[in-house]
Amino acid sequence: MTKRVLVVDDSATVRQQVRAALGGGEFDVVEAIDGSEGAETIDRLLDLAAVICDVNMPRMGGLEMLEAIKRDPKHTALPIVMLTTEGQHELVQRAKAAGAKGWIVKPFKPDLLLAAIRKLTTT
Repeated sequence: MTKRVLVVDDSATVRQQVRAALGGGEFDVVEAIDGSEGAETIDRLLDLAAVICDVNMPRMGGLEMLEAIKRDPKHTALPIVMLTTEGQHELVQRAKAAGAKGWIVKPFKPDLLLAAIRKLTTT
């Protein structure tokens, strides 16, 4: 069964790289261009298996989206992985406190991203 994964990033190139990394038919990749669109998509698509989200984006950043989503009880179990150029300890701790399941620094290794998403979406 194909699992649906949402990629939230303002860079079309990064969204394409994530789509390629998760390719092969195992995952159905849905895209959003910022945290605001990502939050709307998460509310609309209740069958998401995981979310991969950038930190720095216009309108609404990834940490703000993460914190908003995790306040809603229906999304507390949704695994969210932050994929970003940021590596500051304070940001990582903030994401962890808000409920992020992982923090991957760009540029990422496609096989490691795929392994992390597989692990988070295995039931």
